[in-house]
Amino acid sequence: MTQTSFLGEVKDAVTPRATLLVVGVIALQLLFIASYVGALHDPKPKDVPFGVVAPRQAAAQQTVAHLEQLPGSPLAPRTVADEATARKKILDRDLDGALIVHPDRSTDTLLVAGGGGAALATTLEKQLTAVERAERRSLRTEDLAPVSGGDFNGLSSFYLVIGWCVGGYLCASILAISTGARPANPRRAAIRLAAMALVSVVGGLGGAVIVGPVLGALPGSLFGLWGLGTLTTFAVGAATLALQGIFGIVGIGLAILLVVIAGNPSAGGAFPLPMLPPFWKAIGPALPPGAGTWSARSIAYFRGAAMTAPLLVLSAWAVAGTVITLLAATLRGRRTPAVTAGVHPLRR
Repeated sequence: MTQTSFLGEVKDAVTPRATLLVVGVIALQLLFIASYVGALHDPKPKDVPFGVVAPRQAAAQQTVAHLEQLPGSPLAPRTVADEATARKKILDRDLDGALIVHPDRSTDTLLVAGGGGAALATTLEKQLTAVERAERRSLRTEDLAPVSGGDFNGLSSFYLVIGWCVGGYLCASILAISTGARPANPRRAAIRLAAMALVSVVGGLGGAVIVGPVLGALPGSLFGLWGLGTLTTFAVGAATLALQGIFGIVGIGLAILLVVIAGNPSAGGAFPLPMLPPFWKAIGPALPPGAGTWSARSIAYFRGAAMTAPLLVLSAWAVAGTVITLLAATLRGRRTPAVTAGVHPLRR
């Protein structure tokens, strides 16, 4: 092979489109590193919703004032009427922990919920143990929603949701690779959405069965997890189809940017939201991995408490993805001549 022919082949291979795609891959790679390391390299609690119960209001307010002055503001303490109310608020996921002050004893009680994030429960215990030690008191910890024996560090909910999200954008990506990134008309778009819905139902059930009856990793309602898995998978898949309908094959990269690079580290999996930096803490609840992880933990350990907001988030992604996918296909169909090169439009 001559040098001239070799250079010609290189020139043919390295097209402007291929160059842009490679640059895009490098950008995603660097964003992946920046996002994951930025979110998870130095977890610290910040403004954790925390309750304080004491027999006398003055004592409770004094304890709240003391906790508010802790370095770095790890807690957002508030007084709670009584221990029963504190327990209910933790199980309703309004609080992440509570301190029950017993002035007639030398030991106070810390209430936590490991099912909402084992790392946060452990951090709260360390923080309050240090506070109590400084007051020459001791601490007894009670976990109101402990993780199951098969759910190490409470991470199974996160991994389950990540699996559902992966299924969503991979299925949408395969449809794009096999039949074209942009559906030719609304009918083709509807077929893709129907296929996505079927995959979501099957994948949602499969994931729920694996973490429940098969592995015993998560307690809670099998049907609740199935429904969540179906919605999560379809939300991510429909959003990916919508991005492909607008941007073509580049939409796959944008889906990875939203779901994997931005969504996974901000989901509150390894470290719950109060332990994440402000940016990731802010975006996590609005993205499918975060909404799904919160909901899965609620189903598994909190009897479905506080799920309205995350389910609305997932539903919004599903509806928006469906509407945009159909709208993009409709607009594309109007721009495309009804008959191209003698081929009937329904056969294209």
